[in-house]
Amino acid sequence: MSPAEALANTLLHLVNIESVSGNEGTLTDFFVREMRAVGLHPAKRARDWALFKPEPSGKPVVLLAGHSDTVPAQGNLPGHLEGEWVRGLGASDMKAGLAVMLELARALGSMSEASVEPWFLLFGQEEMALEASLLPKIFAACPFLSEVDLVLMMEPTANTIQAGCLGNIIARLEFDGVAAHSARPWLGKNAIHEAVRGLQALAGAEIRDAQVGGLTFREVVSVTTIQGGVADNVVPDHVIAGVNFRYAPDRTPAEAKARLRELAGADGRLTIVSNAPPAPVAVANPLLGRLREIGGMALEPKQAWTPVAEFAQAGHDAVNYGPGDPALAHRRDERVAVSALSESLAVLRRFISA
Repeated sequence: MSPAEALANTLLHLVNIESVSGNEGTLTDFFVREMRAVGLHPAKRARDWALFKPEPSGKPVVLLAGHSDTVPAQGNLPGHLEGEWVRGLGASDMKAGLAVMLELARALGSMSEASVEPWFLLFGQEEMALEASLLPKIFAACPFLSEVDLVLMMEPTANTIQAGCLGNIIARLEFDGVAAHSARPWLGKNAIHEAVRGLQALAGAEIRDAQVGGLTFREVVSVTTIQGGVADNVVPDHVIAGVNFRYAPDRTPAEAKARLRELAGADGRLTIVSNAPPAPVAVANPLLGRLREIGGMALEPKQAWTPVAEFAQAGHDAVNYGPGDPALAHRRDERVAVSALSESLAVLRRFISA
């Protein structure tokens, strides 16, 4: 079996272990067994996370991190191989990254003397709200993570290095009215009409381009859900709109919250459900410079939220780098190219053994 075929089969096996958020235990067990088989035993583990590190070498420590959970299935389980593609739930986001991590761990024994010390972290519940994140628990349980010099979060980036990330506010905007018969609407107050008027500023908000660390992040706000109405002949008295604000790293969470309140105006009642902070752009780290040189890669902005923000809050330089294509994440036809897996593994092998 060729190395590319081995990678594809590893990924397909991972895809076919269902691990929707909150149900990562079986995949964690499999990952731990495979890592133990190559001599990497968990330094710490729980039901839905595990951290692996080799014997100390005195070399700079690079943590390769990946989340094990996926969004719910959309008729895309089980996965399958189709020519150049591995197809199935989580193939791009981010079991492709996990497959590369496993194959890299299997290859460590055959590499020449390493120039960095690779650690591996697998954790679940990333596709859930920030409040469900396991990373704060992991940081508390593993104080030795302070030894890490660079974090590579194996999120889908199409094998580019993407630095920083957007902040992410999830909010509800509610509009109240007075119910009435639709034949006599003047006796009530139509909450849908109030919402149509009240959402105009949000709907018309322009994209803001923000330069941070030499990279351009696009700040956007969207109304993502709307619920209201009782029946065709009833003037509704309540509407709830879901709002998602992806804000640039030049804003603090408090500043982003204030900006969203400004856009929401006074017509509705805004409730912040969660506010995940952005991540700074880590450009000065010498290990990152070496990785970029080895892979011939430019630095791009991460136009999304990822756990690099949580690593940054814990004091780590962290960037996103993985074989999955972000444009194919969370789709019914989610897939990843076998050549992208091979490229990612080759770059990381050269980086570790350079």
